[in-house]
Amino acid sequence: MDLIKTPRLTIRGWQDSDLMPFAELCGDPHAMRYFPNTLSVSETQSLIDRIRESIVENGYGFWAAELSDTREFIGFIGIHKLDEAYHFAPGVEIGWRLKQEFWGKGLAPEGAAAVLDYAFNQLNLDEVVALTAVQNTPSQRVMQKIGMTDTGQNFNHPKLDSNHNLAEHVLYRISRKDFTQS
Repeated sequence: MDLIKTPRLTIRGWQDSDLMPFAELCGDPHAMRYFPNTLSVSETQSLIDRIRESIVENGYGFWAAELSDTREFIGFIGIHKLDEAYHFAPGVEIGWRLKQEFWGKGLAPEGAAAVLDYAFNQLNLDEVVALTAVQNTPSQRVMQKIGMTDTGQNFNHPKLDSNHNLAEHVLYRISRKDFTQS
């Protein structure tokens, strides 16, 4: 089911055929360098299953993303309900993970802006946050391009050991009011 369309992207529900290209993405050490580890095919399947369950439970989630003209799967872009382990929960987080060959083409900001529009204008959310490791400047640039603001409230990721090199995370926010004015 196609959910969101942009000039170049279709953001849609997950299909069984997404497993292998997503497993390739999740197994790529360079693409996953800001995550604690790469994922095997079975771990990727488990992730897809959790994402699908979240979509059923909440009505939204990290949706599959594909190029509109070729229908090629390129990764995911979406929103999901924050885990209660975060000190700033409850809330909704926006996120994306794209295959490396699609980086630097403006696809992440294009899709993320459309997802924010959906979050604020279809789901009537008041605020969306984004978080990433402090080293992940490419994702922080996407956050800035879609109008999000760095809160300056860095925190240690609750699921990582405080000594882990990726433990420190940045927190960005955008409100519905700020999104509609941008």
